[in-house]
Amino acid sequence: MTFSFDMIQTLALAVIVLVVGQKVNARLPALQKYCIPSPVVGGLLFCFITFLGNQTGAFAVKVDNSLVNFLLVMFFTSTGFLASVAVFKRSGRQGVFLALIAIGTVVYQNAIGMGLCGLFGLHPLLGINIGSAPLVGGLGTAAAFGPSLEELGAAGATTVGVAAATFGMVLGSIIGGPIAKRLIEKNSLASVGGEKTVDLGVEAAEPSTAKSVTGSFFILLITMALGSYLVLLLNKTGITFPYYVGGVFATAIVRNIADTGLFTLRSREIDGIANVALGLFLALSLMTLRIWELLNLAVPMLVILAVQTIALAAVAYYAIFRALGRDYEAAVMTSGYCGVGLGQMPNAVANMATLIQRYGPAPNAWFMLPVITVIFLNIFNPLIVSLIMNWYR
Repeated sequence: MTFSFDMIQTLALAVIVLVVGQKVNARLPALQKYCIPSPVVGGLLFCFITFLGNQTGAFAVKVDNSLVNFLLVMFFTSTGFLASVAVFKRSGRQGVFLALIAIGTVVYQNAIGMGLCGLFGLHPLLGINIGSAPLVGGLGTAAAFGPSLEELGAAGATTVGVAAATFGMVLGSIIGGPIAKRLIEKNSLASVGGEKTVDLGVEAAEPSTAKSVTGSFFILLITMALGSYLVLLLNKTGITFPYYVGGVFATAIVRNIADTGLFTLRSREIDGIANVALGLFLALSLMTLRIWELLNLAVPMLVILAVQTIALAAVAYYAIFRALGRDYEAAVMTSGYCGVGLGQMPNAVANMATLIQRYGPAPNAWFMLPVITVIFLNIFNPLIVSLIMNWYR
């Protein structure tokens, strides 16, 4: 028996999957502790149901994923609005180091993933979805690049990427605190309070109205259109970029035009729209996963993820702490790096918040690490992955 859903029915089913994920999340503190998103919880439950149907032959589910690309472009376009040149300039020397660290992380994670996949006799491009795509990019990036990697021969890349991203969110929250705690206590570091704080242009709280939300939505749609033209220009270089990458560059342009005072961006409203797009995109993507394809890849994937975790922990402890100044702020940023290097920004913020609560304020770390890493990871991760895919092709 096959259960089929058209586009509208699939979208409604995705909302139900989201709500179920939220309810399960609310009842299981462990999921909240490790910042596992509700769409992932609901989507994996749906995948488990379809897995049972496949294994028993009792039923199959067919959904319409025609909205996935639209939601994907909307989400990626919304991620680039933090890319302000003025903000980066005010972050100073530490901002430069954070930017270089973010780019370097993308490179070495893909080198580890692709190299170890080769040793296991797997398609090398599968290593991208056990590398920077799911780890520093998160679930959205892993699900986005999965189909493109599969087209190039990396079978099961989407399923592996989502599993790797979920693994990373858990490990990113587990290792960040202990590493920073060791650095703080070994080096007798202490908070210096909030006397010196880098101003990163955080938006003041303003009430939203129907008119302002509509305006933010229209800006996002226009930026998406600009991104569609930019990716056509980028592809004329001879390098093939995924359609949604253009949106990341388009938002960087729009943000810096807005910084001149020509118009105002309301980031909270754009973030809200982005959260809706990401939630529905992840739910729809997970609803179409064939998790039974993961069974033969489980052992090599876990080995590669273990190596990725050890490598990131070593880089954080021995290199990043020293590069950022060897002080308390550097230790806090090291914990945040562990969160964003294996998981997502909520993991980084949670790691830093735990340390700040125990050891005292770290104002520069609190504002600088999320902004700088988001800017450079969102721009360079899809760019570098696209270059690797084109090089392989």
